[in-house]
Amino acid sequence: MAVTLMNPDGLPKPDVYRQMSIATGSRMVFLAGQVARDADGTPVGPGDFAAQVEQAYLNIGTALAAAGGTFDDVAKLTIYVVDWSPEKFPLLGEGVARAAAKLGVDPVKPITLLSVAGLGEPDLLVEVEAIAVLD
Repeated sequence: MAVTLMNPDGLPKPDVYRQMSIATGSRMVFLAGQVARDADGTPVGPGDFAAQVEQAYLNIGTALAAAGGTFDDVAKLTIYVVDWSPEKFPLLGEGVARAAAKLGVDPVKPITLLSVAGLGEPDLLVEVEAIAVLD
């Protein structure tokens, strides 16, 4: 695997993400933000934040498979959440856990979580961008 995740000494050691990744592969993959749409573009989980998180993560897995990688190759995620509040944190975790179980991966990555007023379409609650490094 081309990505090593870590929490270096001197920084907090969160359970739900890692502070950094060290990538040693030779190919970088930059994914557009993934949202709750299936392969046909049909909305998944309208109004269901956890379901939308799950679908965005699954879409990342699908895209990386097309490049010859897996979600394990993700070096960094940026998560955009409409009107983030601490009450959404358990739902974020639920969606990530469901996707991780389906993908068979450890979903803990370096992340940046941003609260936004809205996304490209009014029914979208979350968008997830990924950077991956493949051998």
